[in-house]
Amino acid sequence: MIKIFHNNRCRKSREGLAILESSGKDFEIVNYLENIPTKSELQDILHLLGISPMKLIRKNEAVWKENYKGKTLSDNELIEAMIKNPKLIERPIVINGKKATIGRPPELIKDIL
Repeated sequence: MIKIFHNNRCRKSREGLAILESSGKDFEIVNYLENIPTKSELQDILHLLGISPMKLIRKNEAVWKENYKGKTLSDNELIEAMIKNPKLIERPIVINGKKATIGRPPELIKDIL
């Protein structure tokens, strides 16, 4: 099952959702601001993406700048920060089986369909 971790207030996330809708494939929408991923889920997402937690963080968010910027944080601390402040999670994330991508730009989603 394809999953999109989606924030409807984000233009890129809406564009990614439109790509999935036009694909004709079944998918699940996860509103990650309301259904915050668990630590285990975030670790699985990072593993599928093949990136470190720092690369999944939106560094332009005010909560990052006010609370975390300039600090040396472990991967575990970064994951905890994303759970506490899900707005920090880059979006959209699309998972299709063992493949995943961050839809920035949204066209990257087509590569894993």
